[in-house]
Amino acid sequence: MTTVATTAPSKASRVIAIISAVAGLILLIAGGVTWGAVSSHLADENITVSGDAANFAGDPVTTPWAAFAQADIIAQHALDATGGKTYAELDQDDPLRDVAMNASFLRASLFTSVVAFGVAALVMGLGIMFILIGWAIWALGGKRRVTLADGGSRAEARVAETRAGQTQATSTTIPPAEPGTPGTTPAV
Repeated sequence: MTTVATTAPSKASRVIAIISAVAGLILLIAGGVTWGAVSSHLADENITVSGDAANFAGDPVTTPWAAFAQADIIAQHALDATGGKTYAELDQDDPLRDVAMNASFLRASLFTSVVAFGVAALVMGLGIMFILIGWAIWALGGKRRVTLADGGSRAEARVAETRAGQTQATSTTIPPAEPGTPGTTPAV
């Protein structure tokens, strides 16, 4: 005879699953709030992507793509104004050096917002991963089956469950298969 015992879910796995899911939810919310805050602060600046930009021309700068497009066109405008020279290539007393410096500062500020959007997206992605991991741990920590072959008793099933850190919920006895029936291995 074979004894099959079903065990209760692991309390430790359930606690870990809940902690993981809650942490994921917090990360998802924090990333979303950060994304919204960066977008809102950029909108408050009333920056519009220049009309001669390669992408997003005329759009308000409220997304990482628009911020990147505006930073890119600022670099082009600065190079046009300085004759193709960067800040470091201009003489110290050249009045165009201020133009190059301001363009560099503006680009750095826009790139900082692009990085902030990226970090917010990363945090939201991690939040989703933590939620999925919590769900998987919850599902995998569910009821388990313990099987004892040939003469196993309920007492042996309880011992096996105790060793696994589980408690017995139900127990079923299954008679052995008849020799020659499908799914059995013939004796050699």
